[in-house]
Amino acid sequence: GPEGTFTQAAAQKHFGHGVKTAPMGTIDEVFREVESGSTHYGVVPVENSTGGMVNTTLDSFIHSNLTICGEVELRIHHHLMVGQNTKENAITRIYSHPQSFAQCRQWLDAHYPKADRIPVSSNSDAAKRMQSEWNAAAIAGEVAAELYGLKVVASNIEDNPHNTTRFLIVGREHVPSSGQDKTSIIVSMKNKPGALYELLAPFHNADIMLTRVETRPSQDGTWAYMFFIDFEGHESDAKVKAVLAEVEALAVYVKKLGSYPKAVL
Repeated sequence: GPEGTFTQAAAQKHFGHGVKTAPMGTIDEVFREVESGSTHYGVVPVENSTGGMVNTTLDSFIHSNLTICGEVELRIHHHLMVGQNTKENAITRIYSHPQSFAQCRQWLDAHYPKADRIPVSSNSDAAKRMQSEWNAAAIAGEVAAELYGLKVVASNIEDNPHNTTRFLIVGREHVPSSGQDKTSIIVSMKNKPGALYELLAPFHNADIMLTRVETRPSQDGTWAYMFFIDFEGHESDAKVKAVLAEVEALAVYVKKLGSYPKAVL
């Protein structure tokens, strides 16, 4: 998304405010820019504690050679904001990203049940529209309000006060062990009874904690699936190496996406 999105805030949290950020229109573009060498790293959302997984990010990893170099967890606070010319008692439409609407559904049902909810490509785009509309409001973050000079009329309207989004840092290099790491892989198994059990058993037997198991349709066949798995440990650890070797012997396909330090909220 453009300047002022939560992804930019995640980039600044990870790299510091001195980093030069380059906004991209889509997640696919972020991957392409890093793959081409135009940027050193990319930052993409992968999971929200309320809205679930960002499937576009997961699918991008299938055909990409990029490595996950880090992760960022960002507490997400949504605010309802208006422009200078907005008539606050005449709001009939609200702009925001679909994920934000999902995260603020109960609050909107209670306070603006009749207002049209109009999805746009980013919260920053929603905020930008407030400069020309008198009967509309936007849901976005504090950075967008400051960037476009908007008035916040309701703060922290997310339904879950612990609403958090997880972002991944993608690059072209592997990260050494920090002692507090996670590893991500993609696995495709033969479509047979007990396939998922066979896949997960080695992790259980080695006492390795799984932090995420997600299923996505394979792009190579009908009713075939790929498993995205996150687990604790670094791929250089002896225990992790042994488990990955066991999984590779069982699976049709295994792709290592990288090991990286755990996020600190």
